[in-house]
Amino acid sequence: MDHIVTVQDAVTAFADFMEPTAAELDAIEREMPVILADVELLDAHIATLDRTPTELDARRIRRARRRALAARAALVNRTAGASLPGGAA
Repeated sequence: MDHIVTVQDAVTAFADFMEPTAAELDAIEREMPVILADVELLDAHIATLDRTPTELDARRIRRARRRALAARAALVNRTAGASLPGGAA
């Protein structure tokens, strides 16, 4: 008879190494406005999948797209400003 052996110890042995580092958590926190704006845009698109979009739906999608682009631009500007050593000329 073959014994069934659990592999939990082998799977969870590296759990400490699989946790995000503080730097990764900080990066996620910096990107959170972009993530939330993208979720809002997806929600707006999903709402119109099974029906013809109304003018209100079109406005919601446009607003969500603008917010997503603005959040991405703000992230890029913050990242570019933080990575310039000694200030830009």
